[in-house]
Amino acid sequence: MTTQAQVGLIGLGVMGENLALNIERNGFPIAVYNRSHDKVDAFMNGSAKGKNVIGCKDEKTFMMCLEKPRKIILLVKAGQPVDSTIDAIRPYLERGDIIIDGGNSFFEDTRRREKALAQEGIFLIGSGVSGGEEGALWGPSLMPGGDRNAYEEIRPIWEAASAKADGEPCVTYLGPDGAGHFVKMVHNGIEYGDMQLIAEVYDILRKGFNIPAAELSEIFAKWNQGLLNSYLIEITADVLSAVDPETKKALVDLILDKAGQKGTGKWTAECAQELGIPIPTIDAALTGRLLSSMKEERVLASKHLSGPSEKPSLDKAKLIDALADALFASKICSYAQGLSLIKAASDHYHWDVDLAETARIWKGGCIIRASMLKDITKAFKEQPDLRNLLLYPTFIQWMEKAQKNWRYAITTAINLGVPVPAMTASLAYFDAYRSANLPQNLTQAQRDYFGAHTYQRVDKPEVGFVHTEWQNLLKKKAEVK
Repeated sequence: MTTQAQVGLIGLGVMGENLALNIERNGFPIAVYNRSHDKVDAFMNGSAKGKNVIGCKDEKTFMMCLEKPRKIILLVKAGQPVDSTIDAIRPYLERGDIIIDGGNSFFEDTRRREKALAQEGIFLIGSGVSGGEEGALWGPSLMPGGDRNAYEEIRPIWEAASAKADGEPCVTYLGPDGAGHFVKMVHNGIEYGDMQLIAEVYDILRKGFNIPAAELSEIFAKWNQGLLNSYLIEITADVLSAVDPETKKALVDLILDKAGQKGTGKWTAECAQELGIPIPTIDAALTGRLLSSMKEERVLASKHLSGPSEKPSLDKAKLIDALADALFASKICSYAQGLSLIKAASDHYHWDVDLAETARIWKGGCIIRASMLKDITKAFKEQPDLRNLLLYPTFIQWMEKAQKNWRYAITTAINLGVPVPAMTASLAYFDAYRSANLPQNLTQAQRDYFGAHTYQRVDKPEVGFVHTEWQNLLKKKAEVK
């Protein structure tokens, strides 16, 4: 057993424990500490027993166990707990030490902390860690940002611990200060969209045909063998196949329809608004979760509000095929929106995020890993300045192929009275993005009418912004009559 560790970890929740075991298994002796020492004892006497893991009783002991420059991973709750943990170890930090925040911190907090610590010669790496408990143990997708030289110091550890896809580690340096946590935040936003889209398809199938969960599981399992192959489709098939041992019913049917959230999806939506990037699929997914939380109100409303009086006649096989295409096309829109947001933030904050590399490291370990990421990686490798994923030839072809079924699936859902906010938002995004002319000429005319906000003329672009005295104009028109 070693008395010196190459890396340390603070925060022994399940993610922290699993990541510590992952790092140790890959050849890096690790010291661990938790504010509640009982967790340290339980870990050391449990899954860490006999391994190159040093359990520490306090911050000072923990810091003394680490080789210099110290490399300290934080896996604590985002927000004030991160600041408190940094403050607790600050008296023992020295110039050149590296803190790696592996939680879901808001990127602006990461930028603030990185700047403050840099003044003391201490480095902060804000790194997204995606993959849940299994990913932390066997290989997550890692999304680090911060000082480039500091990243090079932790790179051997991060590459060894990360998931591997096509023989490559699912980790890359994403850019300075908050770049890593921003990319992880958007990853989670895409995840929200993906999960909502899957839920909507599930809802259409169960309400349209009363398909039992076991049969739905088979449908999703089949889809996972084709273009829709992804981690979330795979686990959907697993979830739908699970049977409650007590009641012998499908477990999913016993789960209350209220979905929680931890804030990263909300941050994604807020940042998109700040940067002026439309992400309607992700916005709709947030709305879906918020509506789900209104369970008691929805139950009350169901007693007073009715849906379509006549249900359409449906061809089961046809609708299942249509839903596969609709789900795939909608997922493409979700990725397109998220990557456009990352590009906008990268330009705004001067991060120089490589979108091809971003897509590559999502191919393994993370929650949104999917076979389509190979084509996304290829698209941005071939066209680094690609404005939107929908403009790449492969995706143009896919959208064209899926479009008829996509529209059929949505109109069927509407006629059934089944809410599909994310799927309709995806289609609306596609239709708006491909429209050379939108109706906001009327919107801008209204704004100029009531607020003198000005507008530009399509026939006289050289004159810039102009204002019309609308009431005078209309008065003159009336006089002419």
